[in-house]
Amino acid sequence: MAANYMELLKTNDPEFFDLVKALMDKNQEKGALDAKTKVLIILFNDATKGHGDAVKKLAAGARKLGATDKEISETIRMAFMASGLSGLVAGMAAFDE
Repeated sequence: MAANYMELLKTNDPEFFDLVKALMDKNQEKGALDAKTKVLIILFNDATKGHGDAVKKLAAGARKLGATDKEISETIRMAFMASGLSGLVAGMAAFDE
C-alpha cells in the first residue's frame, strides 16, 4: 500500500477518512496498554501480513518509545509462530538499516 494511504483516503473519501482517523486517534490514547506495547502489537500484525516496509517504520517508532531490539525480536518470533516464514521474513525489515 502506498505510504501516503491516509492522504489518498482523505482526498478520495473525506467522510470515511474522518471515521478512520478518529478510530486511529482513539486507539492511541493512554489506556491499559502503554504506547510501546501498542506499536509492538501493530508491528506483529504487519509482520504476519508480510508488510516489511511498515515493520521497518514501526520498529523505528517502537525504538523511539523505548523498545529494545530484544523486545522487537521477540515480537517477530511471535509473528513467525502465528504466520510462519513470511512473518519472519517481513519482520527482519525491523533490522534493515
